[in-house]
Amino acid sequence: MKPPYITMFSILVLVLLSLSGTTSAQNHEDFLHCLSSHHSDDSSSISKVIYTRNNSSYSSILESSIRNLRFSEPATPKPLVIVTPLHASHIQTTIYCSKKHELQIRIRSGGHDLEGLSYVSKVLFVILDLVHLRAVDVNIESKVAWVQSGATIGELYYGIARKSKTLAFPAGNCHTMGVGGHFSGGGYGLLFRKYGLAIDNIIDAQFIDVNGRILNRKSMGEDLFWAIRGGGGGSFGIVLAWKVKLVHVSETVTVFAINKTLEQNAIKLVHRWQYVAPKLPHDIFSIVSLTKVNSSQDGKRTTLAFFSSFYLGGVDELIALMQERFPELGLRKEDCTEMSWIESVIYFGQIQNGTVDILLDRSYKTTLVSPSFKAKSDYVKEPIPEIAFTGILSKLYETEAEVAGIGFVAYGGKMDEIPETATPFPHRAGNLYKVIYNVGWKEEDNVNSQKYLSWIRDFYSYMSSFVSKSPREAYLNYRDLDIGLNNEGNTSFVQASIWGRKYFKENFDRLVHVKTIIDPKNYFKHEQSIPPLFP
Repeated sequence: MKPPYITMFSILVLVLLSLSGTTSAQNHEDFLHCLSSHHSDDSSSISKVIYTRNNSSYSSILESSIRNLRFSEPATPKPLVIVTPLHASHIQTTIYCSKKHELQIRIRSGGHDLEGLSYVSKVLFVILDLVHLRAVDVNIESKVAWVQSGATIGELYYGIARKSKTLAFPAGNCHTMGVGGHFSGGGYGLLFRKYGLAIDNIIDAQFIDVNGRILNRKSMGEDLFWAIRGGGGGSFGIVLAWKVKLVHVSETVTVFAINKTLEQNAIKLVHRWQYVAPKLPHDIFSIVSLTKVNSSQDGKRTTLAFFSSFYLGGVDELIALMQERFPELGLRKEDCTEMSWIESVIYFGQIQNGTVDILLDRSYKTTLVSPSFKAKSDYVKEPIPEIAFTGILSKLYETEAEVAGIGFVAYGGKMDEIPETATPFPHRAGNLYKVIYNVGWKEEDNVNSQKYLSWIRDFYSYMSSFVSKSPREAYLNYRDLDIGLNNEGNTSFVQASIWGRKYFKENFDRLVHVKTIIDPKNYFKHEQSIPPLFP
């Protein structure tokens, strides 16, 4: 006789769980058999890059590129299999077998997706980790480079710097970011006001579609080439490699960082910065961040505004320019440091005592970013009133904001000159600056993560009056599943348009058109992928 607390509902749940486990195991075995049999010409090679849960290296491979530990909990869904391809044929085989056995693919190059979409799924899935596809081939004479999607930004920068002191590429500041995801969403950094985004300087690509075809710019056509440069990864296929156009930088650049407290008129300076920074010459990158810190004098909490800039030129030119345009900041020569472009990457990456070789360290983890965090983004088209910063400060003083901040990245320059339809990334002319919100917490506090998530959502709501509207724009590379959340990973057109308009504005319609042609059955999908028009 069964115990009375085992109800019919409990039995049903147990049966369903049992069936689910059987299905999962069967999919797993069938998928592995497919990989080895379909790739018979090189079966020994592909077997060396397949990691199952029974493999001793499975966990280390999975965790190697997880940059946000709130997606590394025991309860976080794990892949059935991880494949780390050595060449294109391994990718083609993985696509074929995943389709055949109805497994989703999550594509990971660096693991920096802020919502973990490159390595987490709520359905049965496989991770295709491009870590071994990381070649960088720089041609100084033609000022171009081919870089595979599994390379990091640091590896690309290092490859360029080894051959030239006056060539660079306009991409991000975090050297451990994977090229694949970074380029797929836009890619901005120190040079974007001078040369635009990473996607504005991509001139060709090698792409693998849902049928396993390897295409280049000519064979894929201009619509698809347009879509993969800013339309997001995991929607259209897999970009194997990118051909990028290198840009000129001066042998000497200048950087500075100035901190101002409330007592030093930090808020008035931030308010004034809004009017100055977007109109500065193209050669200047400017960012301001607000956070609370302990006062070294009395131990009390105070707000600190960090003003940081990068300038393509010498210190004397920069001092003269800032004294003319922003004298209130009080920039002095001793606040500035001259260095090379590659050294500035290390400087803005907040790498302490690092040499250029640190750019090759894929496992480097900065202590300035919390192990677990949540981020959001906005765009500002009109200066925020000075009085509004009082509300911002009050948010930063709340208990949940112990490790939190808000950053402002000045736009203008080249970004004003590129049409918003040139690529899927639409946030061009008319934006004064981008806003970045971030809240972090310790890994052991993941059980209390909801209070931090609630805090940043409340902060984001408070800012609604001061940022872009209809739509309230957001940056795709600061992925935010609060926008049009879909728990099943099956994105409908209506639901996708909620976040699609925020990320892409009117470009969303063209992305849907491309998706409908290249992947009409919607094989490549995730919670915020581009849907076909007729799923």
